[in-house]
Amino acid sequence: MAVPSKSAVRCTTPVRRCWWFVVPLVVASLVALGGCGGGADSEGPDQMRGNADLSSTEETEPAIAYEEEVMHESDVTVSGNEVAVITTPKGTIKFEFFAADAPNTVASFIELADSGFYDGIKFHRVVPNFVVQGGDPQTREFSSEQIAEMTARQARGIIQPGEPYIGSGGPGWTQKAEISNRKHLEGAVAMARSQALDSAGSQFYICLGPQPPLDGKYTVFGQVIEGMDVVEAIAVGDEIQSIAIER
Repeated sequence: MAVPSKSAVRCTTPVRRCWWFVVPLVVASLVALGGCGGGADSEGPDQMRGNADLSSTEETEPAIAYEEEVMHESDVTVSGNEVAVITTPKGTIKFEFFAADAPNTVASFIELADSGFYDGIKFHRVVPNFVVQGGDPQTREFSSEQIAEMTARQARGIIQPGEPYIGSGGPGWTQKAEISNRKHLEGAVAMARSQALDSAGSQFYICLGPQPPLDGKYTVFGQVIEGMDVVEAIAVGDEIQSIAIER
């Protein structure tokens, strides 16, 4: 999944045929931590965008067919006081949840974190002044150097036989979008998705600054409360050593 297009913020959870996270997004509006809220927007966090040049208008996403995934509803109980603690080699990032605005998204994220799903996953997308994105389980089996090389190459449409398309992986299910009035402020945490509105899975992004073009198009479910300097230091390939939930 990726974030809007300053390369598109779409998710990387294989959901439908072509996810625009990898499809060059128009830097005009969003990022690829998933697509944009409406589904056809090319400027939001896309799940499959890799680390493509934000100014690129060349379509680089390969014609990959994805099977429809299960729509997930978490049964995790959320009190509203939980805090996510992301441990990385560069330091710790903490963010609070907006459980009242995005109850299922928060519960699903906590469910994945508690299961250890995020442990060892690499950040695969970093767009200066835009977003930092991670959550693709396919990155776990590769080194930081390999992820950096693969995302840069795949953004140019060069995919080697047998290798996964970085930015297209997820937990095996998707979830309904929970769009609210929450803004994409610096430190906002939101779900990446494809062009399909209800296609977020495990990929998330953190805003490196205010991103008004993304407002109302992606599910904002948290806000960094500690470690923004660490977020700003993240590079493609940096590892999520763990995500623990403080209760």
